[in-house]
Amino acid sequence: MSDLTPQSETPTPTTDKITQAARETIYLCNFRVSVDGEWLCLRELNDISLTPDPEPAHEEPKDPIAIERLNLMNMAKLSIKGLIESALNLGRTLDSDYAPLQQFFVVMEHCLKHGLKTKKTFLGQNKSFWGALELVEKLTPEAGEITASVKDLPGLKTPLGRGRAWLRLALMQKKLSDYMKTIINRKDLLSEFYEPNALMMEEEGAVIAGLLVGLNVIDANLCMKGEDLDSQVGVIDFSMYLKDGGHSSKSAEGDGQITAILDQKNYVEELNRHLSASVNNLQAKVDALEKSNTKLTEELAVANNRVITLQEDVERVKEESSYQLESRKALKNDTAADGQALGETRKQLTEKTLLRLDVEKELEVQIGMKQEMELSMKMLEKDFCEKQDTLVELRQQLEELRAINQQLTHKSQSTDASSKQKSEVIVRLEEKINQMSGTVKQLETSEKHLVKQACNLNSAAGKLLQLQQ
Repeated sequence: MSDLTPQSETPTPTTDKITQAARETIYLCNFRVSVDGEWLCLRELNDISLTPDPEPAHEEPKDPIAIERLNLMNMAKLSIKGLIESALNLGRTLDSDYAPLQQFFVVMEHCLKHGLKTKKTFLGQNKSFWGALELVEKLTPEAGEITASVKDLPGLKTPLGRGRAWLRLALMQKKLSDYMKTIINRKDLLSEFYEPNALMMEEEGAVIAGLLVGLNVIDANLCMKGEDLDSQVGVIDFSMYLKDGGHSSKSAEGDGQITAILDQKNYVEELNRHLSASVNNLQAKVDALEKSNTKLTEELAVANNRVITLQEDVERVKEESSYQLESRKALKNDTAADGQALGETRKQLTEKTLLRLDVEKELEVQIGMKQEMELSMKMLEKDFCEKQDTLVELRQQLEELRAINQQLTHKSQSTDASSKQKSEVIVRLEEKINQMSGTVKQLETSEKHLVKQACNLNSAAGKLLQLQQ
């Protein structure tokens, strides 16, 4: 920095220009890495000395966590602004290979990782923002579709990969700003995952959530089935955000509208296939529920028959016990010679009594099972009704998407037809131009003949005048 400062106390125009150039260019340089080696902490411009300071004053050290939050917020601003400008200049739907979009997800990942609490597991320490994103499903029920889609994606084995997939799906649905505002407003729940001085717990998180509203103008179609989101390395490319005034992004306008229509059509078809698969899965679940319902109905009928049988056994045991009591009373009037028979009768009575108790216990057990089965039947019927309603709604959405697909197809056909008509009109105009040029040439030759005839007539008139004189 000594080369940028003059040796004398009075600044010259040259040094002023150098200082101004330094202020315009050195705004992402001289970054440092924090103790854990995970967060890039850029130094602010105020920390860089661009003017001579013969007597440096003593300044209080700044909080490094606050500097990290400020730098991450500035990087998020640059990333979102660059993404919106480049996407509008591009004029078509963005895909997974678009570099500014990839850098935006990397910056968002760093923002969500800032200040995460370390959780100890059997495999060691774990730091992931997937747990914080799962809160959105509890606070906003409509976000459950994204969470379910992320869990159903094949190949995702780590919470980090699920969190990256969640960010991409939320951006495609244009709900990323709403979901981030939802979880930032509930800091009592976020405190379970973040430290008190984390970016998501401070006002910088609310600022970033407000900036994300601008991304709703972007259309993105991201395919994540073949993308390895678990092992990607999230490194911020600072070269994309360095100032370069010599180049300006310009895009051709040729067939941009047709390309956008085709991209939207492909997105609608992909969403249509996804909804069809969801409908098929729900239909399979409904069939399984129907089978389990019939099975439970059969088991309930068998249980009812068993209860009736047990009740008949109880009645029979009661009759036998009453008969034994009557016989016992009759035996009391008999002589002592019948004592042996009385002992056997008492044994039979105790056995019948024990059998009766066992039958009553089994009857109570069967009655409890019958009540549980009736309760499960009611719950299954309620679940079946809810699944049917969901199936009807999904079918309606499928019909709407098919209608949108047909409209897009008609638009593409109409644009193709209009382009063909324009080309035919151009051919006709060229033919007319050729005919007009031929006519002009004929008129020029006829004009030359007329000029010659006029000259001949003038010469003849001159001769006649001379003869008359």
